[in-house]
Amino acid sequence: MEPSKSAAADAIEEAIAARTGAHYVLRLYIAGTTAHSARALANIRRICEEHLHDRYELEIVDLSQSPALAQDEQIIAAPTLIKMLPLPLRRFIGDMSQTSLILAGLDLRAATQAGTNSG
Repeated sequence: MEPSKSAAADAIEEAIAARTGAHYVLRLYIAGTTAHSARALANIRRICEEHLHDRYELEIVDLSQSPALAQDEQIIAAPTLIKMLPLPLRRFIGDMSQTSLILAGLDLRAATQAGTNSG
């Protein structure tokens, strides 16, 4: 579990978000209704609501319903989250439970800060 953020950290994140004003387009590939897929979906929704507010689109792709998409997008494991926008494109594999690493990968928190908070 991630330690509580300070008010200063919140202010820094808000300043970055306000400055960039970036809109995020995310695509989460899951494999059916497994516990691992459900956890990934819940975690990424929480992260988006807490850190991106109304600045994101999250598309859920169930590979058990559309298996051809796995090959088209070169998905080798599920769950996989792809940050489509803003560039650069980034991929995350797993249940999205390492919030600090996800935030760093989404450029919402400095990687050095994320490294100290990862668990």
